[in-house]
Amino acid sequence: MLVHPWDAGLDEEEWRGWLDEGHDFGQLCVNGLPGHPPVVVPTHFVRDGTRLLVHLARPNPVWEAIERDPQVVLTVVGDYAFVPGTWRAAPGVPPEDGVPTSYYAALQFAGRATVVDEPEAKAELLRRQLAHFQPDGDHAAVAVGEPPYGRLLAGIRGLVIDVAEVRAKFKYDDNKPVEHRTAVAGRLGERGEGLDAAAARQQLRRLDRLGTWKS
Repeated sequence: MLVHPWDAGLDEEEWRGWLDEGHDFGQLCVNGLPGHPPVVVPTHFVRDGTRLLVHLARPNPVWEAIERDPQVVLTVVGDYAFVPGTWRAAPGVPPEDGVPTSYYAALQFAGRATVVDEPEAKAELLRRQLAHFQPDGDHAAVAVGEPPYGRLLAGIRGLVIDVAEVRAKFKYDDNKPVEHRTAVAGRLGERGEGLDAAAARQQLRRLDRLGTWKS
């Protein structure tokens, strides 16, 4: 994705903090087989240090493509909103001459995927995922050969992605004047549709950390 200097993540702490706010669902993108388009699979994932943990059903069409080319990207997008041109016109410019845009936060994790098929290794991957998604422990034990998960392990395959690169983009008009960004955040709050409130929070957070953007 294109990342302008003013849209780039300010530091690793910023994108990690955003991810930890509950952004644990993304799209796994895999190079397609020769003559075929890329394979894109929506999925939950868990971050484990520099690795991402995923499991998918065995019939999923992604496996043959991964075995041929294990270089993958997992992308996460959130806190997005459409900003009409009438909100972005510069002072003295007719509102209808303003140029619309989209606000959003996005992360792209690029790395090498390893397929996990050994039963105990799959069970451990599931334990780590359940520890994240059901931290209260309100689920049965995940044990090979024991119900209910034991009989289900054969129907899934695990995936461990060793992340080599992270690209972070926070597109909230950071190159615009402070007054403009404050006004748009207010309008997003007033409109209150979809993820407007989340986008406004992101814009104000970036405004607080960044102030006036300088090259």
